[in-house]
Amino acid sequence: MLENRYQNQLPEAGCDEAGRGCLAGPVFAAAVMLPPDFFHPLLNDSKQMTARRRDLLRGIIEREAIAWAVAAVPPDRIDQINILNASFEAMTLAVEQLAPQPGFLAIDGNRFRSRLTLPHRCIVGGDAAFADIAAASVLAKTHRDEYMQRLAAEYPGYGWERNKGYPTREHRLAVGRLGPTPHHRLTFLHDTTQPELF
Repeated sequence: MLENRYQNQLPEAGCDEAGRGCLAGPVFAAAVMLPPDFFHPLLNDSKQMTARRRDLLRGIIEREAIAWAVAAVPPDRIDQINILNASFEAMTLAVEQLAPQPGFLAIDGNRFRSRLTLPHRCIVGGDAAFADIAAASVLAKTHRDEYMQRLAAEYPGYGWERNKGYPTREHRLAVGRLGPTPHHRLTFLHDTTQPELF
């Protein structure tokens, strides 16, 4: 069972991202502040949930959270500053949108850099331990998946409606056949000409 939050002294926001390993599309991040009594038995790390459960939880989180925000950093910016820094930037942008502002950040992962001056703690596997981080993982994942579904209609042939931009064999073959789109991360495409290696 998830703990509600990492600490109880300051108003806390849980933060997580989605889409770091993709060949295409932005990296999304979410920040979520939950009420102290928030509980839902289905809430977990978004990677451990079905799409249907994630969609269900998204509505509940967005209704019941004290505050929540989602932000995205586009592929050209990812190529410019690298995916790790783009993930930090997306989390920072999400936190800056929160109203009220938190006093503490619980970050999924092992490091975080930001222009924010808030105290924070990085927690490996935090999305499977703390409800506010798990909620952020659900929002980041569902908002990103929804975005990639819309892009799939504009750019058929890459299978984004199924792979959401991740480097599946189908996606790599499509890049080799059709070339990259404006939504591809060019720094991620080094080996797409040899998809048989993947």
